[in-house]
Amino acid sequence: MPAPFLLYRDDMERRVLYELECEQLTIGRRASCDLALPWDDSVSRVHAELLRMGEDWVLCDDGLSHNGTFVNGERLRGRRRLRDGDIVTVGATQIMFNAPHAASTITRVAQEQTSVSLTPAQRRLLMVLCRPLIESRYAVPAPNRQIADDLVISLDTVKGTLSALFVLFGLSALPQNQKRAVLAARALPLLQRCD
Repeated sequence: MPAPFLLYRDDMERRVLYELECEQLTIGRRASCDLALPWDDSVSRVHAELLRMGEDWVLCDDGLSHNGTFVNGERLRGRRRLRDGDIVTVGATQIMFNAPHAASTITRVAQEQTSVSLTPAQRRLLMVLCRPLIESRYAVPAPNRQIADDLVISLDTVKGTLSALFVLFGLSALPQNQKRAVLAARALPLLQRCD
């Protein structure tokens, strides 16, 4: 049975796969952390901890971090069991938790979000934003420049439409570095149902 793993991008935007073959690990900016993110100055020196509990992994932030730890856009207070596909955000770094053998799937989108009404322009933009996630569940959402180029629109139009979508999906209160990933995670099930 394959070991669970974390997937994230380093300071050079290269994908990094970190296999969880231990019982616990620390995440932080210090070089002594098991998963060190020294390039991200919004990550605390010791930010969070992952603990293995039986077959499950639990993410802990018991007040260690200055800027907080988020799971699928929701601020973590204390501990939370991770599920396959959860996106953990520490500072500006997004880390996907993967447990290939687990029976559970990505956390379901709340029912209230299924009633979001999108304009055709918003739907097209979301399709391009989410395309990398459709092609590979380990990808990150498309950047603004790619969206603008694919749709032949200006960067300002992309930014304005994304801002409207953040409001529509109730993401305005999230830190800026988390909004795109959470928007893509929430929009993807809606887009797939409409196809």
